[in-house]
Amino acid sequence: MLGTSEVVVIFLVILLLFGAKKLPELAKGLGKGMKEFKKAQNEIEEEFTKAGDDVRKKENSSASPKA
Repeated sequence: MLGTSEVVVIFLVILLLFGAKKLPELAKGLGKGMKEFKKAQNEIEEEFTKAGDDVRKKENSSASPKA
C-alpha cells in the first residue's frame, strides 16, 4: 500500500507533467474509467454466479432419483 509521502510525490509529478489546468479533466476521466471497470467487474461476477447456479441446478436434477 502507498504511504502518504508516496502519494504526495506521485501527485506532484502528475502536477508537473500535466499542469494544474488539466488535473480536473484527468480526475474526471480516471473516475469514469474506474466506474466502467467496476461495472464490467460486477457483470463478470454475475455471469460466473449465474453459470455456477446453472451447473448446480443441472447436477441436482440429474442426481435426483427418477421414479
